Amino acid sequence: MIRNAVHRCRALLARLHGDRQGVTLVEFGFVAPVLCVLVMGIFDMAHTQYTNSLINGALQKAGRDLTLETAGSQQDSIDERVRVEVLKVVPNTATVEFEKLSHFDFSDIGEGEEYDDDNNDGECNMGELYVDANGNGQWDANRGRDGIGGARDAVLYTAVVSYPRLFPMYGLVGMNNTVTLRASTVLRNQPFDEQDRSTETGNCP
Repeated sequence: MIRNAVHRCRALLARLHGDRQGVTLVEFGFVAPVLCVLVMGIFDMAHTQYTNSLINGALQKAGRDLTLETAGSQQDSIDERVRVEVLKVVPNTATVEFEKLSHFDFSDIGEGEEYDDDNNDGECNMGELYVDANGNGQWDANRGRDGIGGARDAVLYTAVVSYPRLFPMYGLVGMNNTVTLRASTVLRNQPFDEQDRSTETGNCP
């Protein structure tokens, strides 16, 4: 009886070993998660690149509009046009924020306010004299003044867009759910007036 049981067991194992039904389904079960993540990742990157290009294009157009003499009274409407363009391709829960920093010249963009580093420690401190280029009463690592400034000023115009990812693969690969894009353009205001060259000084803390 035991011999018959062993024989049946061997026959069953031999039959299972040669059975290929359902193999494709099992293999697809292994491949499908990777394939889905790959496809969604490609779509996610493509959408991000397209959105970034659209933001840059809208910002370039807005930057040209901001150089006009009447731009001071139209900043909100110019920003709104950029926001409307961006919201065409991202979820309506996206946030679009704008930064405008005016500078005396292009060479000032991204530079800190000048100061006398008397103790040569590379920091503005110990009452050292500094030039308050942006007029806010304190030394800053960026000398840009908020707003689009005045005649002939160089302006760094930046849009920061944040929105939730369109595809749910981010959790599978440890990515952040939020996409944040920054786009900037540099422009120079039209010479409709004399440039303000006045500066103030202060003492570092």
